[in-house]
Order: sequence, then C-alpha cells, then structure tokens
Amino acid sequence: MVQMEREREVPVAQALVEMASTFVSDFDVVELSTSLASSCVELTGISAAAVMVATEEGELRVLGSSSEETRVLELFELQAEEGPGLDAFRSAEPVDPVVLHAGSGPWPRFSAAALSQGYQSVSAFPLRFREMTIGALSLFSAGRAALSEHDAVVAGALADCAAIGIVAHRSVDEQQRTIDQLSNALRSRIVIEQAKGIIAERAGVDLPEAFDRLRGYARDHGLRLTDVAHAAVEGTLGPEAWASPRARRQRREP
Repeated sequence: MVQMEREREVPVAQALVEMASTFVSDFDVVELSTSLASSCVELTGISAAAVMVATEEGELRVLGSSSEETRVLELFELQAEEGPGLDAFRSAEPVDPVVLHAGSGPWPRFSAAALSQGYQSVSAFPLRFREMTIGALSLFSAGRAALSEHDAVVAGALADCAAIGIVAHRSVDEQQRTIDQLSNALRSRIVIEQAKGIIAERAGVDLPEAFDRLRGYARDHGLRLTDVAHAAVEGTLGPEAWASPRARRQRREP
C-alpha cells in the first residue's frame, strides 16, 4: 500500500510542476484550465472534469474541460444557475460527492442533464487564493463511489495551484495596464509641452497663456486636449486654436 501511494505521488508532483511552469507573464489561462481538468482525470478516479473561472465582473465562464460533452454540461449548469461548481464558487467551500437523482436533490435540472451524459455522482472544489474565490473545479464520475481522501487532496491541490497562477496572471495584466497608462500619459504630456511652445511662438504669448488657449480650443470644440496638441505639433491645427478667447468668440458671433 505504501509503495502504491509513493508511485502515485510521482505523477501528482509532475502535474504540479508542469502546471507551475506555465506561470509566465503571457501564459494561456484557457490552456491552464484545460490542463487542470485533464490532470484531474488522469490522477484521480473521476471520469471527467471542467473548470469555470470568474471574469473581473464576477460572471463565471467555462474555460477548460476534459471533454466537449462536459463543457456543454457546464454551460447548462451556468444557464440553469444550479450545480456543484456554482455552489463551490458561491460558498468558497468544497462540495462533497453527491449521488445524482433525476429531478431531485440539490440540483434537479442539472442532475437530469448530468445523468443523461452518463455521470452518476459529482463533486467540486473552489479555485481559491487567500480570501478570493475566482472559480470552481467540477468533477464528474460514472460511478457512485465517493472520491478517496487521497484523490480529494490531489484535486484540491491542483485547484489551488491553478488559482495561484490565474491570480498572478491577472496581477501582471493589471500592472501592465497601469504601466501602459502611465507611459501614454507621459507621452501625451511631452506632446502637450511641444504644442504649448508652438502656440506661444505663433501667438506671441507666454507658456501658461498658450496652454490656456490650447485647452480652451479643445473644450470649445469637444476635442481631447492630447489630440489638439498632436495636431499642433503635426502642423494641421488652424490659426483659430492660438487666437485669444475673445477673438474666438467674435469669430463665432454672427
């Protein structure tokens, strides 16, 4: 028995290492979710698995499954708004194996759909990272036997590992968005400074006045300040832009 458990630990460790190796800045969350589902089938006694992950708005999406039939079943779970994955996600707690009965139990509609696909029992694990629950791993079995304690530990560990990777991926994306926004802002500021110098020279005013005129022109015409500045630098901005506010008003009056 001890030898058997040791032999099972090797592929489990390999699966965890393989999953961790995908945690790079540009890794594919769909591939990670599919790998999680496939690894659960290979390493435990279940027949199929599927992974649902929440969007930033909190809506669950099916991102990975061990088969097309299971993916469709999970889509039905979301549509019916009942099932083990949803319960695991909402409660942030594992759903112990449940033997299914058509039209009854905690998920009557889902149970009927799962039984039609040949599944007799289901369970689920939340994808958690600290206080965050970002999705769920659903496990489907063609038999009624519950997961062994060892298999439950394996599935939970794989789910936790995947959750860490997905959260890290989102953090990297958020950091990159912040960096991109800052870089764009800095580039815009440089263009605006160049435009201020151009307006100041053409209008014969100081830089603060040039900025006020540039900004006033953008507001009067419902344009973005950065776009007006780019036009000034590119030489496509008309003389009205550097005219005084009074002169602009006079031009608009009949």
